[in-house]
Amino acid sequence: MQPRFSSSSIEVELIWLKDRFQRWLRFGQPVDEIAHDRRRRAVTFAPGAVFALIHWEAGDYGTTLSRLWVLRAVEAGERFDRVPFVNPGAEVLLDLKTWVKVRAGLDAIDAIEALGINPERVCLDHWRHVGGRIAVAEPPSPYTRVRHRAWLSRKRLGLIDEDAA
Repeated sequence: MQPRFSSSSIEVELIWLKDRFQRWLRFGQPVDEIAHDRRRRAVTFAPGAVFALIHWEAGDYGTTLSRLWVLRAVEAGERFDRVPFVNPGAEVLLDLKTWVKVRAGLDAIDAIEALGINPERVCLDHWRHVGGRIAVAEPPSPYTRVRHRAWLSRKRLGLIDEDAA
């Protein structure tokens, strides 16, 4: 059974140890930030915020771990998934492991940004689609301006349940 969220914000731990260990945001707008020192900080997201988190580690012989998540900060009372470095957790929209898959996910984000669309505002189902396709080594369908306008129109008209989207 998934736990339920009872707070009003999500905290994400970020770190930057050059050439060894890095965790950073690819996109997302935190509402607060606390710098612990030059290498470590924590950012906070409001409920409903969508953001991408990248985790990378290296050893003596190169990359040992690559991971990309696209996450949605949940509202109080919502169920959530436990995600490393995200306290207490978030809704996982996309979860990719290995550099090849992470690179494909980053390419999907780049393609959305090339259209002039903020990845935070993309249809939540698109992130699930991207993760599913990349997981089976297939290219995801491109996100288009037409699909984005349709998503925004359905949201504006209240024709979708964002929690189910």
